[in-house]
Amino acid sequence: MPEPHRLSIPRDLQRKTANLRDFFQRLDGVLVAFSGGVDSALVLKIATEVLGPRAIAVTAASPTLPREELEDVRQLSREIGTRLIVASTNQLDSEAFARNDATRCYHCKTDLYRLLAPIQRDTGIATVVDGAHVDDLGDDRPGMRAAREFGVRSPLIETGFGKTDVRTLAKALGLSNWDKPAAACLSSRIPRGIHITEEKLQRVEEAERVLKKEGFRHVRVRAHEDIARIEVDPTELPEFLDPIRRDRITQSLQALGFRFVTLDLEGYRLGGGVRYSVKQ
Repeated sequence: MPEPHRLSIPRDLQRKTANLRDFFQRLDGVLVAFSGGVDSALVLKIATEVLGPRAIAVTAASPTLPREELEDVRQLSREIGTRLIVASTNQLDSEAFARNDATRCYHCKTDLYRLLAPIQRDTGIATVVDGAHVDDLGDDRPGMRAAREFGVRSPLIETGFGKTDVRTLAKALGLSNWDKPAAACLSSRIPRGIHITEEKLQRVEEAERVLKKEGFRHVRVRAHEDIARIEVDPTELPEFLDPIRRDRITQSLQALGFRFVTLDLEGYRLGGGVRYSVKQ
C-alpha cells in the first residue's frame, strides 16, 4: 500500500520511482555526490530509504561553493537522516581550472571524484552516484565526461527522470528544497577566458548575498572584471527598477569593488556566463 503522500504521484512517475528504488536495492552501498540541489537531494533521499546507513553523502567544500550552499547541504543531510562527509579541496590550485576555458567543469569534477578515492577505501563503498537527469543530456556538460571516466553512475538518467519528475517527486516526499532554483558553483559567474581567483569568487558571493537580502530569489552576478552584470528572474525585473532599491544595490556592489553595475534586461537564464565568454 503506497504511503498517503505518494498517492498523488502520476502513474508513470510511480513506475520510475519503483525503478529508482530497484536501482539502489541492487547495490550494497553508495556515496552520493551531494551538491544540496534538488536533483542530488532526491537521489540521496531514495538511496537512504533503501540502503539506510550504507548511503553516505559527500560534498566538496571549496572557494567555489557559496557558504550558504554548504549550510543547505548540512541542513538537508540532517533532514534526510544521512551521514555527511565534507571533503575540503581547492580547485584554484589547478591552473587548468583557474584559466577558465571550456574544460573548467571537467577539471572541477575530476578534482571532486579524486577526493572520493580515500573515502571509498575507508567506507568500503565502491559505487558513486550523482544527480544528473535526462534533461542534462542535451547540455554542454564537461563534468559528465569526468563522471563517466571515474565510473560514476547517474541513477536518475538510468531510470528516465527529467527535471519535472525530480521536482514532482521531491515535493511529494516532502523535501524542503523541492522548488529551490538551480544553483551552480561561483566560478560559473566568471565568463570563460577571465582567470578565476579566490578574491573574484568572494566578491561575487558577497554581491549575490546583497541581492538576496533585497528579496530576489533567483539571481546571478556575472563578474566581467570591474563590471557586475546582474541577472534576476524576468518576473522580478520591475522590482529591481525601484529607484531607492536600485541605488542601494548599486552602492553596495560598488563598495565591493565593482566600478560599473549593470542589469541584464533578458534576466536570468542558464548558460549566461558562457554566452559572454571572453575571446582569446
